[in-house]
Amino acid sequence: MGEFLEWDAYRLSAAIAAGQITAVELMRATLDRVALVNPSVNAIVSLRPEAELMAEARAADMVPAKGPLHGMPMAVKDLANVAGLPTSMGSPLFAGKPAPTSDIMVQRMQDAGAIIIGKTNTPEFGLGSHTYNPVFGATQNALLPGCTAGGSSGGAAVALATRMVCLADGSDMMGSLRNPAGWNGVYGMRPTWGPVPAEPVGDMFLHQLSTNGPMARCPRDVAMLLDVQAGADPRQPFGLPDEPFMDHVQADVAGRRIAWLGDWGGAYPMEAGVLEACAEGVARFADAGCVVEEVSPPFDAAALWEAWITLRSWAVAAKLGPIYDQPAMRDQLKPEAVWEVERGRALSGAEIQRASAIRSDWFRAVVRLFDEYDAFVLPTAQCWPFPVDWDWPKEVGGVMMETYHRWMEVVVPVSLIGLPCLAVPMTGPRPMGLQIAGRPRDDIGVLQLGEAWHGIS
Repeated sequence: MGEFLEWDAYRLSAAIAAGQITAVELMRATLDRVALVNPSVNAIVSLRPEAELMAEARAADMVPAKGPLHGMPMAVKDLANVAGLPTSMGSPLFAGKPAPTSDIMVQRMQDAGAIIIGKTNTPEFGLGSHTYNPVFGATQNALLPGCTAGGSSGGAAVALATRMVCLADGSDMMGSLRNPAGWNGVYGMRPTWGPVPAEPVGDMFLHQLSTNGPMARCPRDVAMLLDVQAGADPRQPFGLPDEPFMDHVQADVAGRRIAWLGDWGGAYPMEAGVLEACAEGVARFADAGCVVEEVSPPFDAAALWEAWITLRSWAVAAKLGPIYDQPAMRDQLKPEAVWEVERGRALSGAEIQRASAIRSDWFRAVVRLFDEYDAFVLPTAQCWPFPVDWDWPKEVGGVMMETYHRWMEVVVPVSLIGLPCLAVPMTGPRPMGLQIAGRPRDDIGVLQLGEAWHGIS
């Protein structure tokens, strides 16, 4: 199958540039790997015809390298547009409809030389941290067959973990880059709001919750892909100046201070064994010379949840409202989508303003926390991967989960205020991960801590 499928992306990139491996060889090995593995895990969907892909690989071998992804096969999450490929978003409403153009992030990867082989599976409209939908079915966990891959970037995480691709894109509103990374033994980066631009369509000011970002099997590869994806776009009102990530990912992190927040003082129910495993993992930062301290919750968890579900439902209602307004289309929305739209539309302006005020209070509190610490750490999930035929966990740690997403509450502190956060994996009989959250706009600092983790884990 080609031993180079095990290589990190930065090594593959260098080998292609040096002529040690051809794009044709890499594509042939990739397609053979997909044929062998994908039928059992269902991570890659809408796979393009082999003849087309091999022709693109031959063409890549005949021209100078376009960028760091030159000749490298990639599959794009099925929420983002790739020109000529369908963007189903896991919904029968959009299955089979090809996109006319590629999204900004996707086009940047293509301009850097990536060959898009297909899409990666996602929940319907990306709602929920469990990758299943009525179009393509469920994606199996790469490490625990018969269990969920997480989500919504579950297909991307599994494609990485099973060596079908060496880099993947994802998106993250409520842990969608972090949860599947932790559950499949890979890395997922939720960048600060701004470096990776969204599409300049619809509202571009009010609904700041989600962001696109990179996934890979090591932090250096995460940084390499982030270098490609990032960069301000003049059509967007928010953005940050370009800065190199990969060149600065390796650093001495000795002396950096890490706050371990665990279960947020008991506010977040945890399945048996999760908290203990994560505490052992956090302690390993000391091997890199970091100072690790368990700290009390810096903010009220109930207030965070109130703000989150208000702003999330408001944002989802704005996005899916036009579909909901057409009865024939509404009938094809999954119940969780309908619930979000109806809940979001029932909110008052005062409720939305209150949620925004809570979010602002939390930002001020976290700035004070970062006066003393360089990062805080939480688990990537509150439970172990659950059976793939479940809709979602109805109970965690003896506490009933009243919504389809309450069991992922542990990701809310990061998502609510757009902190940079890297999910790092932990090995063990059952997969889990840690979220490393850093100061606002300190994406490099987070990547450096992740690189140190990668070197000692």
